[in-house]
Formats: sequence, C-alpha cells, structure tokens
Amino acid sequence: MRNLYVAFIIFIGSMGLSMAQTLPYLPNPTYKEGEKLTYKLRYGIISAATGTLKVEKSKLRFSNPNAFHLSAFGQTSGAFSVFYTVKNQYDSYIDADSYLPYLYTEDIHEGSYTRREYATFDHKNKKVSGKKGTFKSPTGQFFDLLSAYYFSRNLDLSSLKKGDTFKITYFLNDEVAQLGVKYIGIEKIKTSLGTVECIKFSPEITPGRIFKKDSQLFLWVTNDGNRIPVKAQVEILIGSVTMELVQASGLKHKLGERVSYSK
Repeated sequence: MRNLYVAFIIFIGSMGLSMAQTLPYLPNPTYKEGEKLTYKLRYGIISAATGTLKVEKSKLRFSNPNAFHLSAFGQTSGAFSVFYTVKNQYDSYIDADSYLPYLYTEDIHEGSYTRREYATFDHKNKKVSGKKGTFKSPTGQFFDLLSAYYFSRNLDLSSLKKGDTFKITYFLNDEVAQLGVKYIGIEKIKTSLGTVECIKFSPEITPGRIFKKDSQLFLWVTNDGNRIPVKAQVEILIGSVTMELVQASGLKHKLGERVSYSK
C-alpha cells in the first residue's frame, strides 16, 4: 500500500520534472492565484489516492514581495485508506518572476510514521539547506518537487523536437539529483474534462521495488495556455497505475485554448 502511494507522489513530482537543465522560461506564468487542480490515482480499476494542488499569494515575506504559495495535499482513498492511511502536505514558496523556490516544507503522515522537513534555497551560491545539512547544486536553477512542477509549466518549448531529452535539477530526501525526460510528441486524449490536445512526455524511472525493468512512465500535458498535466500512466510489478485530472478551477486560460507558446 505504501509503495502505491509513493508511486502517486512520484507522478505528482514527475509533472514538475518534465523538462530540463537551465532553459529559458515564459515571461508570464501559465497559472494564476486561485488555481486548483484535483487528481485521482487508480491501481487498475481501484481508486487508491487523491491529490489537490493550489496556487495562492504568499503570506510570508521574501526578497521579492510578489511571491506565490504553492501547496499539494495527498491522501489514500477508498479501500486503500482502510488498510493504510496517508495524509501528506507539501508547501513551496516561489518567486513569481523567476519561479525559483525560497522555501519548501512537508508534513508527512503515513500510517504510524510521521515526519516534518524543510528546505531553504540559495540560488546565488547554488546551495539548499535542510535538517540534515547544506547541499550543493550543479546549477543555480534548481527546485523542490512542488516548485519543479510549476516551473516546468512555464518553460519555453519552442525548440523542442521529437526524441529530445532534457534534465531538471531538484532536491528531494536530502539529495540534489537530476531527472531526464523525453519528448514524445503531440497527442489528443480523452479525459473526464473532455478530449484535449496534449504534449506527451516520458520521464525516466528506475526499476526496483515498484517498477518493472521495462516500465515506461508516460505523461500528458495540455498543449494550451495552462500546460496542465492531465494524465500519467505506468506499469508496475503487479498491474498498472494511472493518475488523472478530475477537476480544475481558477484556470488562467480556458481549457484547450491554444496560445502563442502552444506546440
């Protein structure tokens, strides 16, 4: 049960790890204050977890008074919550102009296990500090799991070609790492919110306790003004796991509305 929830968190994170290295970004964000996205995670046909992401104006003060508070809450649902209860809260505070994080916190409740963590970011000196020390990043453009998701929605994809791969640097579990993703192409898919044209990616995954040796994770992001991940799917050791967007409100653009930076 716990492994399935970890897979859910990986998917939420993978949404943000969908592009790469130090790339140019759009001058204006693809989201706005008040945006709320709700996802459901299914193991086969069984509902396993839900996740909600929100964008709010930051009440904390940073060097740039124009900052966003990003939050994500995930919990097990249905039969899974009977056997193993998970309620996790993630918060990231980012610069509204560069989309780089100032502060990241997480409050983890998984069964009887609890943990609270934090990370502060020094992009000028390429460092991130947490409870277990200070860590060095190879680039000044690095993120926590949540801010990576929102940053990737604002990348300039104009030069992206089929088969291209990229990396993004992120901090997770007291480690600075990089994740690569391949651009597959454009594809229309059916969702609970209707049929939408999407940009399809394949984030890299590591075989092991959850994924099979030949498992591939596919991620579909709307090819519109919002760049919202609407679906992720992967085969695991037993069966498959699918994440789908089930509700979206407070969007900056009408869902499916093409803009100048659409592929």
